[in-house]
Amino acid sequence: MPVNVPDTYRPSDDEPFMNSQQIEYFKQRLLSWRDQLLHESNETITHLQEEPQVEADMVDCAANETDRTIELRARDRERKLINKIDDALRRIDEGSYGYCDETGEPIGVKRLEARPIATLSLEAQERHERRERLQRDD
Repeated sequence: MPVNVPDTYRPSDDEPFMNSQQIEYFKQRLLSWRDQLLHESNETITHLQEEPQVEADMVDCAANETDRTIELRARDRERKLINKIDDALRRIDEGSYGYCDETGEPIGVKRLEARPIATLSLEAQERHERRERLQRDD
C-alpha cells in the first residue's frame, strides 16, 4: 500500500533504512525521472518525423545530420537509463532496493539520493572500477 510522502520529505540517516516512506520517496523519484525521459524521447521522435529530410545546402545537410546523430545517441543513452530505472523499480517491488548487489549491505541514503539507480555501495563501486581499470591496463 503506497505511503503518502510530503513534497518536503527527504530521506535521512536518522530514520530506519528503506522504511516505507523512503521506499515510496525513491519510487516516486524513479517514476518521475522515467516519465521525463520518455517524454523527451517522444519529443525527439516527433521532431525527427517533422523535420524536412532534404536540404539544398550541403553544409546545412551535414549539420542537420550531425545534430540528428547526436540527438539519437543521447536518446540511446536515455533508453539504457530507462532500463536501469525499470530495474530499480523492480528491486523496489522485490524488496531488494537500496541494498548492495555485491555485499547485501545498505547502499546509503546519500548515494541513492545522488544516484537512485545505484546497485552497489560506494565501496563496492570503487572496487569494481579499480578491477575494470586493472583489466584495461593488462
